[in-house]
Amino acid sequence: MSERPILVVKTGEALAPVKARYGDFEDWIARGLGLPVASLSVVSVYRDEPLPDAGEVGGVVVTGSPAMVTERPAWSEAAAAWLADVVRADARPVLGLCYGHQLIAHGLGGEVGPNPKGREMGTVEVTFPDAPAADSIFERGSFPGHMSHVESVLRPPADARVLAQSPIDPHSTLAFGPRQWGVQFHPEFDAAIMRGYVEARREILAEEGLDPDALVDGVVETPGLTAILARFSDVVRRA
Repeated sequence: MSERPILVVKTGEALAPVKARYGDFEDWIARGLGLPVASLSVVSVYRDEPLPDAGEVGGVVVTGSPAMVTERPAWSEAAAAWLADVVRADARPVLGLCYGHQLIAHGLGGEVGPNPKGREMGTVEVTFPDAPAADSIFERGSFPGHMSHVESVLRPPADARVLAQSPIDPHSTLAFGPRQWGVQFHPEFDAAIMRGYVEARREILAEEGLDPDALVDGVVETPGLTAILARFSDVVRRA
């Protein structure tokens, strides 16, 4: 049973008006994991904080970010290389969220870029068509999930397995290894946070031809996908 902390690789901060009201990524992730935020090891790589030896942590969660993987800042490239080493060695359980999902794919040789179908925003259906492996943190079926992204994994790494898709993203969930996963959705968001993201992007969404009011109205809670954080915490405890 692992007693080492879960590492949160923080790749940016939540949007300012949302952060001011609801806290930041690590707060929401801790809630989903069922752990006090003080028990997590949070490393802000976007501020050039160094990542530890993987042996010092029990598992890794990689956050979302307002940055773009394709911009390839030095901190992001260094984090991608570190994550790729952890995944290839199956050194620790890893879960990438949104930017984190894309970053792991990029580090392992996949292709990330703007989704040709445009921005994915709000609560959408995420479909897991196949029965999961016995040790998976996912379940078969379709579940509402919270999305807020422009870029996607366009081509998964060679050894990755596609586990789920959304209406505009065929690679919405990937298994990079036996206990290393990436999800394009935000299991750490609740409905209030998702609505806050839509409101913060209201003008941009309208300029892109999306309907912010409809997106807000379409937001629901996502317990089927929020649960994967608690399951990931269980995987770490068993490691």
